[in-house]
Amino acid sequence: MDPVRQIADAVLYEGYLLWPYRGSALKNRRRWTFGGVYPQAHAAEHPDDASLMRTEVLLDGGAVDDVDVTVRFLHVVAVSGREEAVEREVGPGPIAIAPGPGWEPLGGEVRVAGEGGRVVVEIANTTPWEGGSREQVLRRTFCSTHTVLRTRRGRFVSATESPGCRNVGTWPVLIGDDTTMLSSPIILEDHPRIAPESPGDLYDGGEIDGLLTLSIMSLTDEEKAEIRAGDPRARAILERTESLSREQLMRLHGFRVER
Repeated sequence: MDPVRQIADAVLYEGYLLWPYRGSALKNRRRWTFGGVYPQAHAAEHPDDASLMRTEVLLDGGAVDDVDVTVRFLHVVAVSGREEAVEREVGPGPIAIAPGPGWEPLGGEVRVAGEGGRVVVEIANTTPWEGGSREQVLRRTFCSTHTVLRTRRGRFVSATESPGCRNVGTWPVLIGDDTTMLSSPIILEDHPRIAPESPGDLYDGGEIDGLLTLSIMSLTDEEKAEIRAGDPRARAILERTESLSREQLMRLHGFRVER
């Protein structure tokens, strides 16, 4: 997989499901807490829920026209009485997602501007909103929003070396070389990477893969049955964990199995 996409996917699904991966768990009944861009009418009443995400970075050489901008987020969907999400990917310009089976319409705009070696990307949610519960507003929200910027000429300057750049709800980091930046709602260091020992997504970067794996293996049959009947991503975690080899398990704990 493209290493940029791999890191971006980890950000996209961070917190999507948390241990113990059961829908009945309290922490999994309040989801999508990272990178939310909410409808303007909701944000006016709830200032902590912003309706705008802003990325500002320095570009050394090249121009804003040389920068490709991709915005990715999750769209909450109701499936068989539970909430899941589908991935959305848009570029600069208006956002207009029509309603569909299980999901509400979304509207907004991605604005890209540049001046004096700076590139600014603003993501605004203009989806109509007349009020309701948090669960309802999440269906009109850009969840887990992040931006990928790629320059065809020049190079990006690390945010740690860019005083004066104003970022709202996000933090840009260099990915791979200096021609790509990921503007993430989770603060990362430049050049983040996925640990090679990780067997797959666990959606809980605040924990250790080895500890989570052992915890999953210790679930009761009743708890595993609930996971299998719930979100398909949680079911995939359970099935992958149950199929891990001894060598894979030992690698998670820093051991190498000699053959």
